[in-house]
Amino acid sequence: MSGAPREPLPRRFFARPSTVVARELLGAVLIRDGRNGTRISARIVETEAYEETDPASHSFAGRTPRNEVMFGPAGHLYVYFTYGMHFCMNVVTDREGWGSAVLLRAAEPLEGLRAMARRRRTSDALLLCAGPARLTQAFGIDRRHNGIDLVDGAALRIERGRRVPDEMTEAGPRVGIRAARALPWRYSVRRNAFVSRGRPRADAATSGVDADHDGGPPPDLLAR
Repeated sequence: MSGAPREPLPRRFFARPSTVVARELLGAVLIRDGRNGTRISARIVETEAYEETDPASHSFAGRTPRNEVMFGPAGHLYVYFTYGMHFCMNVVTDREGWGSAVLLRAAEPLEGLRAMARRRRTSDALLLCAGPARLTQAFGIDRRHNGIDLVDGAALRIERGRRVPDEMTEAGPRVGIRAARALPWRYSVRRNAFVSRGRPRADAATSGVDADHDGGPPPDLLAR
């Protein structure tokens, strides 16, 4: 990534509704510093917003040990395990006590592609971070990272990048969920090759159920 190091996005950036943060995260840069000065980074190109009043959100049924981080301060990472095989990472948003977050769905690799390829077991750059499970795997994120602060300058953070203009932004239905599928809370960079190719689920909507909680893994977790 060219240019001088930037400061992590401030707390006030994340302390807004998830639908606002999800759109504004497009173009921001996710960074993880490793040992011996190594670094991996990727530009965020796809996100999804989730709110406490949203039947598809983990927070919809209230606070639990699993989703506790969602109700905490904005700017923390919420990591959950799904289908017994994949981790997904979200950024907590809005005010403390209100369970909302933004799922990081896809990103364009910038630095550390060799390390990403080793974790993902593929050399295809288009398959490194295209999908929430792929992105998490490429960055080596797991349950140990649940609750870490992205704002305090730690090894994992999100820095401000180039804002994506409105004419290059798309908003549409979220994928891989059963409830509240009509909400246009999936944001992506138009015609970007690194956006995942997930499709909305075709089965009947089930109020209060997140598709990440049951059944086999939907194609959007890994698909391109």
